[in-house]
Amino acid sequence: MSGSSADVAVVGNGVLGLSVALEVARRAPELRVVVIGPPGREAAAGAAAGAMLNCFGEVTHRTGRHPATRAKFALARDALDAWPAWLDRLADDAGPQEGEAASRSHVPGTFVLLGAGSGTIATANFTALRQALLEHGEPHDLVGPDDVPGLVPAPRARPFEVVHLRREGCVDARAVLAALAAAVHRLGVRTVPGTVREVLVSAGAVRGVRFADGGALTAGAVVLAAGSRSGELAGAALPPGAVPPVLHGAGSALLTRRTRPGGAGQVIRTPNRAAGCGVHLVPLPGTGRQYVGATNFITCHRPDGPPVGSAETLIHAVREEIDQSVAASRLTGWLWGTRPITLDGLPLIGPCPVEGLLIATGTYRDGFHCSPVIARQLAARLLDPAAVPDEHLAWFAPHRAPIQTTTVEHSVEETVAHAVESAREHGLALPFFLDEEPVAAYVRHHARRLHERLGHSLALPPEIMWLAFILAARGDGPDPAGPLADYLRAARAHHG
Repeated sequence: MSGSSADVAVVGNGVLGLSVALEVARRAPELRVVVIGPPGREAAAGAAAGAMLNCFGEVTHRTGRHPATRAKFALARDALDAWPAWLDRLADDAGPQEGEAASRSHVPGTFVLLGAGSGTIATANFTALRQALLEHGEPHDLVGPDDVPGLVPAPRARPFEVVHLRREGCVDARAVLAALAAAVHRLGVRTVPGTVREVLVSAGAVRGVRFADGGALTAGAVVLAAGSRSGELAGAALPPGAVPPVLHGAGSALLTRRTRPGGAGQVIRTPNRAAGCGVHLVPLPGTGRQYVGATNFITCHRPDGPPVGSAETLIHAVREEIDQSVAASRLTGWLWGTRPITLDGLPLIGPCPVEGLLIATGTYRDGFHCSPVIARQLAARLLDPAAVPDEHLAWFAPHRAPIQTTTVEHSVEETVAHAVESAREHGLALPFFLDEEPVAAYVRHHARRLHERLGHSLALPPEIMWLAFILAARGDGPDPAGPLADYLRAARAHHG
């Protein structure tokens, strides 16, 4: 690739990278746009996604407590409104084969269950979901368990509350990615099967990218949309502390083929819980398959796969809480990817102080769902740097210090609640003369110790506290305290 050039280089060929390239090509067909990424999309979150179009389904008890988390919810609501028209236009751009496959994969409707074994976190999140539906006038129905097609839980896990979200649902991630690839090709976007090693910057402006093989591509603008790798590339191109670090949320899921009649006709899921997303069963129409997801395991260093134990828990939970016949299905695929999550749990969307450098990452579980809106916003800022972003997107400017959405003490105690709920999911059983306090005390001790070692008042999100740091205290991963303390000192010096 040495010596080649482009007007816009998009680093990342997942759903965000392809969506941004598509939107730019639609608006400015005269520009030379290049998308860079390995064809196999190894460990890419989008390729392994269940692609639930969930906005209200992702609400937690923390969603309405801070302006930044409310802004994140507003972004998801914009995307919920945008998906029908986005999917229709994508089908037109992609052509009959890939476009029709993507359109057929859309299944409206999501059932959210509050099961008999739900803990405090799942219950609080379900309550917050119900309140958000009423507050925003979102169409929904309260239904009984017998009214949910394909719901056959174990008797002890039978849900006692179910809400049906009429406008949410899912698409087949693999079909949508194929349609995006076809669409950008038809609109003249060039794809490069490579990996970017660094962003080239000179005199405060982006000049292009350098590939892992040493070649280079010059470009007037670069968009980093390569998931968790975007954080590494941005961190190397910007001053220390300028952008919050991006961590890695490893998750796995199953593709299954049913062997028994029936099955889910719409998404069936639980609320978010136990430091991760709820378990879910996603139908893939026209394929005879179902998607079973998903696990979540956050690390500071890029993993080479998710823990086996988390997959074991996933299969047990889906079989117990949603459909016992999943155990008789045939396993046709094992998917895994790394979701990008920032240190404060909020996305990085928009331009940077380096002229011509834009970022779209840190979306965690919301990247697929929010891709139409993020693509629209980034294309607008790319083509007109003076364009004013939507009000809620101002919170997600990449050049920022970490945003604190809670207090340290609240974060510690919620981390404890997540840990106890996770222990229950993994089969914790205690004799009658003991309660869960030993687990709570252990987690509380390490959570407080970590905050002390960071030397900063930043309250980390409980999901990150529990999965990335508490487990590291047991020797299950590298100690994150030193690198994070270094980052926080650099962020304080850079941002003041």
